[in-house]
Amino acid sequence: MSSGLFSPITFGKVTLKNRIVMSPMCMYSCEQKDGKVVPFHLAHYESRAAGQAGLVFTEATAVLPEGRISEEDLGIWNDEHIEGLQQINEGIHRHGARSGIQLAHAGRKAVINGDIFAPSSVPYKDDWKVPREMSKEDIKRTIDAFAEGARRAKEAHFDIIELHGAHGYLINQFLSPLTNKREDEYGGDRESRFRFLDEIIEAVKTTWDGPIFVRISANEYHPGGNTMDDFLYFAREMKNHGVNLIDCSSGGVVSARPNVFPGYQLSYADQIRNEANIATGAVGMITSGIQAEEVIQNNRGDLIFVARAMLRNPYWAKAAADELGVELSGPKQYERGWL
Repeated sequence: MSSGLFSPITFGKVTLKNRIVMSPMCMYSCEQKDGKVVPFHLAHYESRAAGQAGLVFTEATAVLPEGRISEEDLGIWNDEHIEGLQQINEGIHRHGARSGIQLAHAGRKAVINGDIFAPSSVPYKDDWKVPREMSKEDIKRTIDAFAEGARRAKEAHFDIIELHGAHGYLINQFLSPLTNKREDEYGGDRESRFRFLDEIIEAVKTTWDGPIFVRISANEYHPGGNTMDDFLYFAREMKNHGVNLIDCSSGGVVSARPNVFPGYQLSYADQIRNEANIATGAVGMITSGIQAEEVIQNNRGDLIFVARAMLRNPYWAKAAADELGVELSGPKQYERGWL
């Protein structure tokens, strides 16, 4: 069998050697709460590259201090962050993998000291902190911060940027009618709710010339939330603005428990890919090589984002290759146990 999972794919000038991606996952490891890389990050990301993932993403990396999901998250709001991120990239690149950074702002879901911000003053839960509704100046400052984060990402030698528009964080809050109650040009109909993300994409493109991915929550698990028709509209608009791939996750906008089962989010990647005619990333309890191969071979997605399974096994790509009967080269230091 000719494997789709282990075939290369190109986005702009960046070619991935296979379709396996380590999904962004918070590591809560910046013990000094300064957003700077620590030795754990270096070992964590390089080990997944040594395991032959084609693309390795850092965790959600905050473009502003108040945009951290937790105070232990990585940051990219200051030039002092660049050196540590460069070291992460050195480790990833030495194994032939490509690197990605997920630029993020948590909005009303930031669990930090001090003020938090959102499109509207609506808390995530009744017992959570009430966010400040963002002024036009706050919105501009945040958009500028994404552009500056992209500049620093380029200086740190990342290959791909992903904008975090999922899981109920700030971009998602602007997109969703459940959280965006604004009456100005950033709220109301879906065209206006998209404006914040639209302006972020355009600002990022002024400092970044590489591929851009966007992660979305393609199901909000609430009858008043965005529908698939809305997500298809957003996807087509993003494609028109030069976005290369939509990473299709779900949930997090409001407190809701989805029905979780193997591949439970695959239908979103499939529908958006084939109706909006844009590349998609499939994510959500994809745990085996056969399962991942089916997605690629049946044109249901273009990349496979592996999260918890890759926490359990940094060499998930090798396990998938063995399952599919694919010969996969690895680090020469591991050859005795690799073949």
